[in-house]
Amino acid sequence: MLLGLKAATYRIGTTVLLDQVDFSIEERERVALVGRNGTGKSTLFRILTGETTPEDGLVIKQDGIRMTCLEQAVPQEHDDTIFDVVAQGFGALGKHISMSRTLGPLDHDSLTPEQAKTLELAQHELGEHHGWHLESEVDQMLSRMKLPPDLPFAKLSGGMKRKVMLAKAMVSNPDVLLLDEPTNHLDIPSIELLEEQIRQFKGAVIFVSHDRSFMRKLATRVCDLDRGMLKSWSGGYEGFLKGKAEFLHAQEKANALFDKKLAEEEVWIRRGIEARRTRNEGRVRALMEMRKQFSDRRNVVGSAKVQVQEAERSGKVVAELTNINKQLGDLPILRNFTNTILRGEKIGFLGPNGIGKTTALKVLLGQLPPDSGHIKLGTKLEIAYFDQLRSQFNEEDTAVEIIGAGKEFITIDGQAKHVIGYLQDFLFTPDRARQPVRSLSGGERARLILAQLFSTPSNVMVLDEPTNDLDIETLELLEEKLMAYQGTLILVSHDREFLNQIVTRCLVFEGDGVVGDYVGGYDDWLRQRSTDPWANTGSKPNMPTAASSASPTIAPPAKKTKKLGYKEQRELEMLPALIEKLETEQEALVAKIGDPGFYQQEASVVTAAQARMVALDNELAAAYARWEELDG
Repeated sequence: MLLGLKAATYRIGTTVLLDQVDFSIEERERVALVGRNGTGKSTLFRILTGETTPEDGLVIKQDGIRMTCLEQAVPQEHDDTIFDVVAQGFGALGKHISMSRTLGPLDHDSLTPEQAKTLELAQHELGEHHGWHLESEVDQMLSRMKLPPDLPFAKLSGGMKRKVMLAKAMVSNPDVLLLDEPTNHLDIPSIELLEEQIRQFKGAVIFVSHDRSFMRKLATRVCDLDRGMLKSWSGGYEGFLKGKAEFLHAQEKANALFDKKLAEEEVWIRRGIEARRTRNEGRVRALMEMRKQFSDRRNVVGSAKVQVQEAERSGKVVAELTNINKQLGDLPILRNFTNTILRGEKIGFLGPNGIGKTTALKVLLGQLPPDSGHIKLGTKLEIAYFDQLRSQFNEEDTAVEIIGAGKEFITIDGQAKHVIGYLQDFLFTPDRARQPVRSLSGGERARLILAQLFSTPSNVMVLDEPTNDLDIETLELLEEKLMAYQGTLILVSHDREFLNQIVTRCLVFEGDGVVGDYVGGYDDWLRQRSTDPWANTGSKPNMPTAASSASPTIAPPAKKTKKLGYKEQRELEMLPALIEKLETEQEALVAKIGDPGFYQQEASVVTAAQARMVALDNELAAAYARWEELDG
C-alpha cells in the first residue's frame, strides 16, 4: 500500500464528512473519488496530503513517498512564465532551474554582479542536488502538454492555467498524483490530451471528477463518499454504477425491515400498565438501542427536482442564417455561415476554448451584430439563456431575492410555490437560500442559475457550459429534463457524455471561421469527422484510439476528381479494413496496458508491448495519411 486511511473521522460542526473511513491505494491504480457536492471529497484530499488532520484515525504513508496535488482553485495572479510555474513542481529547486535557464546562456561578462551571484547559487544548488537534468524534464513535460514555455502565466485562459498546473503536478513523477476536478474548464482536445498523459503516468492516481466519460476511460476503481461512508467498487465506472445500485437497493430493504421492527417495538412499549410490569428489561434496552440507530441513520441526500417550464410553441423555423460573417480582431468566428434551426432541434456547439462559440451564440441571439449576412429569427420565441460566466447576479443579492424578485411566491406550471420551497428543489437549505451570492460555491451558483432559468417559461433554451460544478446526480437529472424538453435547445459543452445523451446535431467550430454540421451527438461526430478536425484551430486532440468512446468508421470513398490506377484503387478499397484491424489491435493493447497488474510482468514483456503501441500509432497515422491522399 502506498497511501491510506485507517478509521479516519472528520466533522465540520454537526456535519459528519468522514465516519471511520478506511482507504488505500496501490501502485499504478487509478482511483476515481465521487460523491455529491459538499460531501467532503476535497477534505479527504487535504487529509491524505497532510494539510488537514483527522479528528480520529490514522493516515498511513509508505516511507519516502512523493505526492503532488492539483487543486480545484487556480492561482489568478502570477508574474512567472509557464516554464517557471512548471519548474516549481520540483520544489525549492524550481527557482534555480528557471534562473539557470534564463541566465546560463548569457555571456558571463554581460551579467550584473547580482545576476552573476544568482546564477552561481543556482548552479551550485543544482549540482549539489544532482539537478542538471531537471531543465530538460520540464521542457519534455511542456512539449507533451503542448504548452509554450515563455508565455506569461497571468495572461492565460482558465483552461490553459489548469493545463500548466497539471504539468507542474506531474513533472516530478510523484508516486501518487491527486487531481481535484482536473477537467473543469478544459476543452475536449485538452481533456483528451490529459487522458493520454494520465494513461502514460507510471504512478498511482486519485482523482475527483464528475466527468463520466473521463472516469470510464481512466478509473480502475471508484470510491464513493456518501454520508460520511466511503465505499469502493472495482471494475471501473460501470462496476461502480452496478454496485452502487445494488447497495442502495439492499440498504433500502434493510431500512424497511428495521423500521417495521422498530414500529412493532414502539407499540409494545406503549401497552398498558400490567404489560409494563412484566416486560423484558433486555427488550427495553434493545429498543433504546434501535431508537439510537434510527436517530443516527443518515438518510440519502435528496436529489434536485428540476422542472422545466415550457412556453407556447414557437414557429416551425427558429432561425435562418444566411452567409453570416463575424470576426473578432484577427480571429474569424464565422465565415459565410448558412444554416437553419428548426423547432424542437437539440444542437450542440463543439470546439476548443477561444475559438468563438460564445460569440457565435450572441450573434445568433441578436446580442452581437454580424459583420455581414442576414439573420431571420422565427415567431413567438421565448428564449432562456444560461451564461457560462455566471455573470448575471449581483454578488450581494441572496438566492431568495434573485428568484422571488421581492415576492414570497412564484408561479411554476400555473401553481403558486413559495420561493424557499422552490429553491429546496434545487438543494438549497433555507439558510443557504438567504446567503449572498458571493458566499455560494461553484455548484450552488450553477444550481441557482438553473433555478432562475427554469422559473421562466421558454420555448428556446441556450445553455453555455451548464455542467461545470454540477455533481453526477444533478447532471443526470438535468439530462433527463432536457431530453424531454419540447422546445429548441442550443448547448455549448465539453462534457462528451452530456452531448451524447442530449443533442441531435453538432455544429463543430473547425477553425478559420469554418463550422461543420454533423448529425447526432459527440460519438456520432467522431465517426464522421476528418482525421484532423482541429487542423485550423491550433489545438489538435489525439487520434482516436481504443480509449475513445467510439472508433471512427471510414466512410465509403467519395467520388474522385482524379482517376486512380488499378493498384491504387485496390489499395484504397483495402485501407478501411486495415485501419479497422490496427485499431482493434490497439484497443486490445490499451486494455492490456491499462490493467494494474500489467507492469508486474517481466520487463521484456512490458517493453515489447510499449514498443508495439508506438509502432501501432505510426502505422495508423501512415494508413490514415495514405487513405486521405488516395481519397483526395
